[in-house]
Amino acid sequence: MTSRDDREMLRHHGDVDAAAGLLDFAVNVRLRRPPEWLHKRLVAALERLGSYPAAEDERAARDATAQRHGRLPEEVLPLAGAAEGFALLPALRPRSAVVIHPSFTEPELALRNAGLEVTRVLLDPAEGYRLRAERVPEEADLVVLGNPTNPTSVVHPAETVRALARPGRVLVVDEAFMDAIPGESQSLASERLPGVLVLRSLTKMWGLPGLRAGYALGEPELLERLGRCRPHWPVGTLGLEALIGCASPEAVRESERAATELVRYREELASDLDAIPGLEVGRPAAAPFLLLRSERGARVRAWLRERGIAVRRADTFPGLSGDHFRVAVREPGENAELTAALRGILGS
Repeated sequence: MTSRDDREMLRHHGDVDAAAGLLDFAVNVRLRRPPEWLHKRLVAALERLGSYPAAEDERAARDATAQRHGRLPEEVLPLAGAAEGFALLPALRPRSAVVIHPSFTEPELALRNAGLEVTRVLLDPAEGYRLRAERVPEEADLVVLGNPTNPTSVVHPAETVRALARPGRVLVVDEAFMDAIPGESQSLASERLPGVLVLRSLTKMWGLPGLRAGYALGEPELLERLGRCRPHWPVGTLGLEALIGCASPEAVRESERAATELVRYREELASDLDAIPGLEVGRPAAAPFLLLRSERGARVRAWLRERGIAVRRADTFPGLSGDHFRVAVREPGENAELTAALRGILGS
């Protein structure tokens, strides 16, 4: 059971912590703008904005995404960002919904705003926030988790995630950051598993938070249930064009190179942060961000802001406290600025 009073906390996102003029470690988006090839593709598509999104465009987006994951086009549902997928979850009408935390808060918020009760399963920091399938109530007919998980940066083994699936249950796996893991080895996106719904986002890898583009993967009947109350043309022409472009073999190869690069940047940043006294770096870490903890966490965030650096408060995630904050992984030069600021605040 949860309190109505914490909904404002659940609504909090990193863009609130970031502000113009600050060095942004609060928002988990790899690029400041889309890559040039994608930018040109979207600009060219502007010529079609005088017409409603065409059925041919949606079919092309489904086809391209299906081919990217080795699935059938009818197993793909284009979305106005993965967040739309979370907003649609109440359409599944669960009787017993479970959200595994700490994790992205939109799924719980959407379910509770629809008048549905949500049970939280809190993962143990002493176990590295490792997923334990046996902690999920057997009667749960809707289970939501992130993989890799925001903000803990933990990637759960695909075998453990699969163990949560069972007849009569919908398992929703938020894979918004899976393309930041080389090889996407723990992804379920390419697997046809009964009752499993995988949500993916273009936002983080491709610098598209202002466009809102993503997709769901699952059984056609499950996707039909999820989307039955959507309005006409829920995904615009530019979103469909982005889905087509970002599913291309060339784009997948580019994202793989970027994922490999992000691993190096993350490990270098984590190693530098490890050397700062009074700062705990969450491990294991697999995503393009790190969960940090300091006994003076709230004050550290404020001091960083005074020095021109924005980080993401983490006490809005169930299971975390004001001592926690999250930092995005940037390029080495920017990471060095963050490390230097934290060293200056906490001592060396």
